Amino acid sequence: MLTKEKKTKVVEEFRTSEKDTGSADVQIAILTTRINELTDHFKTHPKDHSSRRGLLKMVGNRSALLKYISKRDIKKYKEIINRLGLRK
Repeated sequence: MLTKEKKTKVVEEFRTSEKDTGSADVQIAILTTRINELTDHFKTHPKDHSSRRGLLKMVGNRSALLKYISKRDIKKYKEIINRLGLRK
């Protein structure tokens, strides 16, 4: 589960301005941390299918946000991919 402290840490790392909490960069970073935590959860609970559905929705949402950024600014897209360790 993503705690408030972890979320604020991720937001501070990826925000573009002082009050930025909802830009696509921040949303992608938050989704990536949640996806990574759920992936660890499935290593111990492989039959948790309801959580798996949520994971698939998060992956789709992150994919859509990454596609949006790639169309807007390819430099920012490559930077986000490298910072988060995503492969594309």
